[in-house]
Amino acid sequence: MANHERNRKILLELLKQPCNSRCADCNAPDPDWASYKLGVFVCLNCSGIHRSLSSRVKSIKLDYWEDELVEFMKSTGNASARALYEKAVPPYYYQPQHNDHAVLREQWIRAKYERAEFTGETKYPPLDYAKGFHEGFLWKKGKEKTQFLKRKFVLSEQEFTLTYYNKENESKGPKAVIPIKDMNATFQPEKIGHPHGLQITYQDTNHIRNLYIYHENAEEIVTWFNAIRAARYAYLKTAYPTGNDEDLIPMITSKYLKEGYMEKTGPLQKEPFKKRWFVLDSNNRKLFYFKGQMDAKELGVIFIGTNSNGYTVTECVPKHTRGNKWKCGILMGTPERQFVFMCEQERERREWLQALKEVLSRPMAPQDYGVEANIMSQQ
Repeated sequence: MANHERNRKILLELLKQPCNSRCADCNAPDPDWASYKLGVFVCLNCSGIHRSLSSRVKSIKLDYWEDELVEFMKSTGNASARALYEKAVPPYYYQPQHNDHAVLREQWIRAKYERAEFTGETKYPPLDYAKGFHEGFLWKKGKEKTQFLKRKFVLSEQEFTLTYYNKENESKGPKAVIPIKDMNATFQPEKIGHPHGLQITYQDTNHIRNLYIYHENAEEIVTWFNAIRAARYAYLKTAYPTGNDEDLIPMITSKYLKEGYMEKTGPLQKEPFKKRWFVLDSNNRKLFYFKGQMDAKELGVIFIGTNSNGYTVTECVPKHTRGNKWKCGILMGTPERQFVFMCEQERERREWLQALKEVLSRPMAPQDYGVEANIMSQQ
């Protein structure tokens, strides 16, 4: 019993070291589990993934730790494991955090420890996401219909394009050739209804276009995601030759800051309220709204500048309400007009206000002024 208490204290002291104070795999604070096969401290969620890999795990506080296992943890730890298993992670490869979807966290752990993809050893054949070219079949939602159909996709880093075909017979030509230039990719399993659901968004003339895809195999869909990121990274290195990775990597792909339904009225604020699906793209300072959450194209877009440029957001109680069922109002002002939105619950209004104010508080970059002018010219 004395040994058990002593070893537990030693492990708790190890957790106080900066390198061990966060999960080795997802960066969650205060990990309380450990893989005594790999010598890493991990959170509860990641410990479950390690267990599925037959990696031996124990609770720091609840399980009994033998002396030799404690000595092994003292001699390794998260920093030593990262030096080995993350020695050569490509700059474009997405390293998930604790709030990312399970498929990303699981495949990151498998890539590190099971497949040893980042140890710096030469891989032959090269890893699929590192080839500069990737092709295969994915399940894609129809533009107007709800069913998913199997379609062939081809990603070319050399041409900076993602092409897909409606039929297996490629002789009829592609259905679409999508430029990498304005592309984003983000996992959306809840929205798509599949644990491997991926949303691809790109600019199509004056609108954005959403593609909803998935693959039955978790490793394959994450390979597609990182192959797209690799192509995006290559494009950004070409478009911004003097840019450094610190600036370019956040531009590769991004998660949307906030999504959800709100009711919206028209420019006179007397029109009937209609329920719309809103998406806040904070990187590009755009608030999109759609008729439904799985629509291919948006109904409209609102640019979000800064307070100093005449943009505001506050709570409100609209004077005219026709057709609205929700009572928690938001008033968003732009130099051109005011928008009134209604949230179903007070919690949702607080979340939207916080997210919108976060964008408003961030200074505009030089390229944002061009985006603003383009959106204003279309309204």
